[in-house]
Amino acid sequence: MAELLYRLGKFSARRAWTVIVAWLAVLGIVVVGFLVGFKGLSSSFDIPGTAAGAVVDELSAKLPDYAGASGTVVFRTDDGSALTADQRKAISTLVADADHLPDVSGVNDPFATEAERAQHQTQLTDGQTQLTAGQAQLDAAKTQLTSGQAQLDAAKAQLAAAPQGSMPAAQAAAAQAQLAAQQKTIDDGLAQLAAQQAKLTASQKQLDQGAELLKLSKGIRLVSADGSTALVNVAFTKPRLELSEDSKQAVIHHFQSTHVDGVTVSFSTDIAQGVPQVVGVGEAVGVVFAAVVLLIVLGSVIAAALPLVTALFGVAVAALGSLAFSGVVDMASVTPVLAIMLGLAVGIDYSLFIINRHRKQLLEGAEPRESVGLANGTSGNAVVFAGITVVVALLALNVTGVPFLGLMGTVGAIAVVLAVLIAVTLTPAILGLLGLRVLSRRARASVGHVHHDDSNAKPMKTWRAVLTTVGAAVALLIVAIPAMSMRVGLPDGSSEPVGSTTYEAFTVTEKAFGAGATGPLLVTATAPSGVAKDDVTTVQLDVARTLADQKDVVAVAPIAVSGDRTLFAFQVVPKEGPNSVSTENLVTSLRGLDKVDGKLTLGVSGQTAINQDISANLAGVLPLYLVVVVGLSLLIMILVFRSILVPLIATGGFILSLFATYGAITALFQWGWGAEQLGIHTGPILSFLPVILVGILFGLAMDYQLFLASGMREAYVHGAPARLAVAKGFRAGRTVVIAAGLIMISVFGGFIFSESTMIRSIGFGLAFGVLVDAFVVRMLLMPALMHLLGRSAWWLPKWLDRLLPNVDVEGAALERRHHAPAPAPQPEPDLTPTH
Repeated sequence: MAELLYRLGKFSARRAWTVIVAWLAVLGIVVVGFLVGFKGLSSSFDIPGTAAGAVVDELSAKLPDYAGASGTVVFRTDDGSALTADQRKAISTLVADADHLPDVSGVNDPFATEAERAQHQTQLTDGQTQLTAGQAQLDAAKTQLTSGQAQLDAAKAQLAAAPQGSMPAAQAAAAQAQLAAQQKTIDDGLAQLAAQQAKLTASQKQLDQGAELLKLSKGIRLVSADGSTALVNVAFTKPRLELSEDSKQAVIHHFQSTHVDGVTVSFSTDIAQGVPQVVGVGEAVGVVFAAVVLLIVLGSVIAAALPLVTALFGVAVAALGSLAFSGVVDMASVTPVLAIMLGLAVGIDYSLFIINRHRKQLLEGAEPRESVGLANGTSGNAVVFAGITVVVALLALNVTGVPFLGLMGTVGAIAVVLAVLIAVTLTPAILGLLGLRVLSRRARASVGHVHHDDSNAKPMKTWRAVLTTVGAAVALLIVAIPAMSMRVGLPDGSSEPVGSTTYEAFTVTEKAFGAGATGPLLVTATAPSGVAKDDVTTVQLDVARTLADQKDVVAVAPIAVSGDRTLFAFQVVPKEGPNSVSTENLVTSLRGLDKVDGKLTLGVSGQTAINQDISANLAGVLPLYLVVVVGLSLLIMILVFRSILVPLIATGGFILSLFATYGAITALFQWGWGAEQLGIHTGPILSFLPVILVGILFGLAMDYQLFLASGMREAYVHGAPARLAVAKGFRAGRTVVIAAGLIMISVFGGFIFSESTMIRSIGFGLAFGVLVDAFVVRMLLMPALMHLLGRSAWWLPKWLDRLLPNVDVEGAALERRHHAPAPAPQPEPDLTPTH
């Protein structure tokens, strides 16, 4: 590999313009692909096979109108007063005209809905009055019939008591017939009263059921109690993952097209949460800081600009290339942002490693193009293996079985591969064009007179190594403590930037209707066979009672019944918001309930349920992912370092830095330590962040491990005692590793100031993770442990040593075969005075 990269570097330096034009052609192809293939990004996340997903599938089959995405448009008066008649009319007009919008299945008028509710309440009251009056009439009629029966009975008794023969037979028969007719009339009246009583009883039951259902749903409103706020629910025909950004924007444009005087309109995250802004002030500041670090390390404006130019070029190719496939696969909005983060960070670092090696060789007097080849064969070789570890960690995200996560890893891996390819081809090409101009004027004056000498390197004291090991480990464990209480979820409107329409919609809804209205649950009840038509209301009430009896339920309302009457849908409003602990517990308890009436199976969907399912699935795959990543990377490191203990030390240090990073993220984004100063809203940690951090941070940690430990191994192989080799290798690599760490921290840290909470948490996690891993684990803990292990650090079983190929990651064999020839020394001028 080293020899191949050496030749590639020399070729790129000799045929610089060929390489540059080739890369420009690649960029051109990518741009065309982007213009043709870009179809927009998704702001939603989903995992197939979840319990909430099964509910949505069932709704799609039997109640399709409730299976699509939905969102809320919030209208609120500017002064908090009740909406006027004109304002209500204007809003209702907008609602009436919204049915033609693309992918919209229905839009409700909140005022019509509340009017219907009021009318229903009036009908119930009137119905109860009529039933009471009817019952009174029945009772009066029953009293009359009872009195008539008593009189008839008396007449019958009188007739029976008359002496035999006292009345002619014909007259007695006529009297008997008359009494029988009167008895039939009374019996018919009683039968008619019984039928009317049965109808009244059935009507009373229906009325009572309707009144109870109305009472259970009392907490569900679309117009606030003070009349200042109205909610317009928009239902879409497509599920949220299939809903295009154009359809969402059409809804926003429609409701903003006509301004209602004195009223502010805002939109829930289901409608207005779009693609986050990728580049902002924070990101630009991070790149500027990286440029300053490069200038300090490389000492030349041209040299400092080169890693930035190549990294930005790689980012452009990776981001545009990935977006070109957005029409083929569902791509989450954070996916290209991750590619940009990684592309910038590793792109700058990888070019820096090669440029720094080339610069040192030039100062020692090497011929420029030969130096480019050697830098590419040595530092470039290390770059390739460092990139492989990152790529392996990112591609392993596909083993999680989570589609959007696997795609994020694949796109990130492509960005890293491009960064490596650009570092070992485009960087050498530009270096070949620059020649000695990559050095500053002052440095050029000292070419051939600079020699890097590490003879002053001395092993650290053993007591210092012990203290460093214990101190670093304890410090990281303390920082990791908050991770024990980490909660994961997906962001809701409360975590959006203050002043955004989504944040406004969430806070206004919470204030006017209660926290639970910001994320109601969708509950289904499934019957094994169709319910009788007359029993539908009874079944709805039985389920509604069961749901309402649960802790932290504010209101329940039946919303739909399937045509075959086997599927019943309910809206449940919890006490608190979608990301609260109580709502998560409510979802769990609802799913754990027994069948209602022994036959109705409950299912739960909605934002909280979906988030909970995604988080649970991701937490379940994290151990598997960790094992795969660590296992594969251990094999790579054993191959590179030809050691068993060095890879184990590297991995153990990473575990410490990873949990310390988890702790810091929990303290900031969940506990709120320092969140106010950064303008961050607290809540659950982004559900896929722990998995993402494992992949990216492990790859980057192994980068720094590679660049430091390879120098130590090189010194050890060249005959230095083990502990002295640690000091020599550390001294040789510390400057470039410190610079690389600072660059990564600045690039990732710039994303902390993004408007998107998701990107903020990812940026902070990566920046803090690099900080503790590069400067605590790799610069302190790892050298101390290597010192304590001594020669045993490089132990490898002989049988394994024979099996492993020699990859020569340090490029030692390459340097023995190729020497960078220095320019011919100029003869010293003869200063002897002539006479």
